[in-house]
Amino acid sequence: MSLPPVDRAQLVATRRDLHQHPELGFEEIRTSTLAAERLKSLGYEVKSGVGKTGVVAVRPGGPSDRPRCVLLRADMDALPVDEANDVPYRSKHAGKMHACGHDGHVAIGLEVARRLAAQQLGGTVKFAFQPAEEVSHGAQAMIAAGVLDAPKVDAAFGIHLWNDLPVGTVGVMAGPIMASVDEFEIAILGRGGHAAAPHQTVDPVLTAAHVVTALQSLVARRRNPLEEGVVSVTQVNAGHAFNVIPGRADLRGTVRTFGGKFWDDAPTLVEETAQGIAAAFGARAEVRYHRLSAPLVNDERMAGLMSEVAVQVVGKDNVKAGVRTMGGEDMSYFLQQVPGCFAFVGSGPKNGKAAPHHSPGFDIDEESLVIGAEVMARVAVRYLSDDS
Repeated sequence: MSLPPVDRAQLVATRRDLHQHPELGFEEIRTSTLAAERLKSLGYEVKSGVGKTGVVAVRPGGPSDRPRCVLLRADMDALPVDEANDVPYRSKHAGKMHACGHDGHVAIGLEVARRLAAQQLGGTVKFAFQPAEEVSHGAQAMIAAGVLDAPKVDAAFGIHLWNDLPVGTVGVMAGPIMASVDEFEIAILGRGGHAAAPHQTVDPVLTAAHVVTALQSLVARRRNPLEEGVVSVTQVNAGHAFNVIPGRADLRGTVRTFGGKFWDDAPTLVEETAQGIAAAFGARAEVRYHRLSAPLVNDERMAGLMSEVAVQVVGKDNVKAGVRTMGGEDMSYFLQQVPGCFAFVGSGPKNGKAAPHHSPGFDIDEESLVIGAEVMARVAVRYLSDDS
């Protein structure tokens, strides 16, 4: 099948427009309106407000002995980051920035929709423009609203623009490629008093410091070293005065794994560690542990299909296996329900180091948009025409 060429000018213009108008999770009103209007103009059946601010677009295929439906997903939300880039398309909203490439994902999704709109396909293409990936609730919200039904989705694909890879490369492999995202909150409850008389207190700050240290031992001593795992305490809050020992200290952090026994055991390990250390110091611990998303696991057959497509786009030497990250992605919820694949499209400069994701200086090489649009369009066509 011969697809129309990528409209690079419109692709870049759409991405830059979205970059200037970032919206946080479940606030993507302008973004979802733009996507819905563009999709309607292309002749798609469009439903807005799916999972609060999500957009679903369907283009039924032609006659087929084995009708199938493929889902192509693009996340829409930005981050609460102040942009530091001095570029014409800099964010116009203080404290909000597309610091992870989701503006590019939406632009790619819309360009793929344009390229497939007039094609005779062997099945149905469904687009999911998803809210709130950064807070790990958007995919769940869309699934609960029926995005995988009517028609039933048989496979799902997605990409992430990835500054850890140079533009012109694609990372794709089977198995777990992105980590689970767990959040924990620990309140250490002691007894406050004068800083000059610590013996009259139960110091929650000292206790919290030991809890932080002990939590690191979970990775060092309670985890099989052949299983990947990260425990990070990212917030510590306690007290308001230099001469007062407070009655409470609060910790917050995250656990990341690719699944396995450590993932199974992590909630109990965090609970027991916090409770045990607190008791040793005469304090109490209250622990709240939340599963935000499971590991993202690519189906072997779908990963093979997407890898073959990527080879057609960037060449065999530029398709990289073994690209994984302890970062999380709620695309994992789609791939728990249906087989599919999620790939990394290199968006860093060919020579030199790119600003990391979620940083104020994040930006992409916009040639990655063209590659992403080629990979996603071709993988949809390939899946719907595949006889296996």
